[in-house]
Amino acid sequence: MKVFDDKHIKNVVLLGSHGCGKTTLAETMLFEAGLITRRGRVEDKNTISDFHELEHERGSSVYSTVMHTEWRNYKINIIDTPGLDDLVGETIPALRVADTCVLLLNANHGVEVGTDLVWEHMQRYDRPVIIGINQLDHPNADFDLTVAQAKEHFGSAVTVMQYPVESGEDFHRIIDLLKMTMYVFKDAGGKPEKQPIPEAEKARAEALHKELVEKAAENDETLMEHYFDKGELDEDEMRLGLKQGMMKRSCYPVFCLSALRNMGSGRLMGFIDNVAPSAVEMPTEELVGGGELKCDVNGPTVLFTFKTMVEPKSGHITLFKVMSGEVREGADLVNDNTGSTERINQLFILDGKERRSVEKLVAGDIGGTIKLKATSTAHTLHTPGKTIKLQPIAFPEPRLRQVIKAKDQKLEEKLHAALLEIQKEDPTIVLIYQRETSQQLVGGQGELHLNLLKWKLSHHYKIEVEYNAPRIPYRETIRRKAEAMYKHKKQTGGNGQFGEVHLRIEPWYEGIPEPTGMSVRGKEEHDLATGGKLVFYNCIVGGVIDNKYMPSILKGVMEKMEKGPLTGSPARDIRVIVFDGKMHPVDSNDISFRIAGLQAFREAFSNADPQLMEPIQEIEVRVPSELMGDVMTDLQSRRSIVMGMDSQGRYQIIKAHTPLAELDRYSTTLRSLTQGRGTYSESFYAYQPVPSELQQKLVSSHTEEEVAA
Repeated sequence: MKVFDDKHIKNVVLLGSHGCGKTTLAETMLFEAGLITRRGRVEDKNTISDFHELEHERGSSVYSTVMHTEWRNYKINIIDTPGLDDLVGETIPALRVADTCVLLLNANHGVEVGTDLVWEHMQRYDRPVIIGINQLDHPNADFDLTVAQAKEHFGSAVTVMQYPVESGEDFHRIIDLLKMTMYVFKDAGGKPEKQPIPEAEKARAEALHKELVEKAAENDETLMEHYFDKGELDEDEMRLGLKQGMMKRSCYPVFCLSALRNMGSGRLMGFIDNVAPSAVEMPTEELVGGGELKCDVNGPTVLFTFKTMVEPKSGHITLFKVMSGEVREGADLVNDNTGSTERINQLFILDGKERRSVEKLVAGDIGGTIKLKATSTAHTLHTPGKTIKLQPIAFPEPRLRQVIKAKDQKLEEKLHAALLEIQKEDPTIVLIYQRETSQQLVGGQGELHLNLLKWKLSHHYKIEVEYNAPRIPYRETIRRKAEAMYKHKKQTGGNGQFGEVHLRIEPWYEGIPEPTGMSVRGKEEHDLATGGKLVFYNCIVGGVIDNKYMPSILKGVMEKMEKGPLTGSPARDIRVIVFDGKMHPVDSNDISFRIAGLQAFREAFSNADPQLMEPIQEIEVRVPSELMGDVMTDLQSRRSIVMGMDSQGRYQIIKAHTPLAELDRYSTTLRSLTQGRGTYSESFYAYQPVPSELQQKLVSSHTEEEVAA
């Protein structure tokens, strides 16, 4: 297969809302270039992209798909992505390795909710953008309205490169403002006929051409001087200025398309070839720990993995971008994330599910290999003897967490192994074992995401699962000091059991003064695995309890703290002072003092004004300004405390502290309240007291469960 040099390789990612035509455009680009002889259709389930069984069943993209096309001695790597925000785990890695984003807008719907959500992810990666207005042949298509919406949402960088002479079912003519010519398509699309711009369109075309020239000139002082001198730029100068504008993100060229009827795709590919930057023209990559990596074919071999696929026959397929140097089959590379050495046994490029072997891949290209032993998504592989580690991919935190169980308990072990395998493909699937509630949780981006996970488990792994709301990991503590004693005495045949413990418990806080009126003989501070502290004092005088029994008393206290007296939740932030007790020269032993310590602590805890604590999440809600009222009302109903609000363009950012117990399925509610335009993120903030009425309810419920058990 032909090997392209680094300057003739372009990497684009197709982005946009669900239903905007990304998969159809990818199919048309491959057909137009002659790489396929027949265009498939999503409805017919025969496209190069969308080849998975799940995608056929749903009729839309679920996975990102890598393809390539060749156009006029350039290679264009294309990554087709899903348009649903729940599947952002497929979109973000594609953004990470692409050099240009092609954002598709549906001319019938304009800038949609999904477009705004995709745009937010694009902003984080600072990539050049081309806007394609697709489906201009739809009866309700409106090019001018779509452009106006794009400028409103994305700013003045939106720059018209082409416009249709007519939209709707009669769409077949496009005026190109760079070449100042009109493309006329036949009904079947394909290669257009070039014609002069009609008289009726000249005034509009010349006005828009002038705007385009000014946009190109403003990115370079030399071009600006030429423009002032001549009042015009030639085509090559405009291409140079537009490329610089794209790289500065001050210019988002707009193209006209009907991917379904194969109109406009060839001109778009020509622009990608001639103007869109290649990887070697992009800024250097930042390295972990400082330093930069330039995309240079003469540099060290560096690969960055961005996708892992699990196939029953092939095992793991790893997709990567060559960030520097070149790679050939048989190369031994070091994984800087794991320290292991990996051999590249096979080297290929992908067109959907088809793999095409290649001799080598050079800097800027995208390819794949199989059976890497210890390599996952977002790892760096490089020439031995180097220390090179590229910045990882930042995946979003889960928006929905559910308890996951196999319906057949015998399959629990198989379920866990399957989830670990799926997580390699989709890092936005997060597994969490909640120790204090003994529950296995799975986190995802929303209900659709978790429903797709359930489908995979059922169809690929033959495991039927069910989801349930997770129990809240409460904590218990105390609000005042209390004392208690417990005497454990048990007489059986032979030696008996005896241990008596007197102790005081107090709320612990950072900077608390040392106990007064006590003779401190020993102090231990324990950072608890579930958060908070236990500070344990030995204040025994006169040897009434031998030092050798103090660890047993501590063990009994910690045992009860693991399952607190109120709801069985872990206790935290308590100071325990053992100040008196008794022992027996024959019957005292470790188990006696462990039991005595546990029961004394339990009684003291009950008398120390016990308080149930709940996890509070710090949430940040991004919502359209006109819908903020409904979102605020809903947050207040969830016991939220609003900490502040900021403006961000057409959106408001609400920052609030909300109990975790009130956030179950919040992502679903937020989408409903905002017609899908609202998003939120959350992170743990602190444990805070549960309101007294709710505490009574939770304690009563726990008591009833214990009685029933």
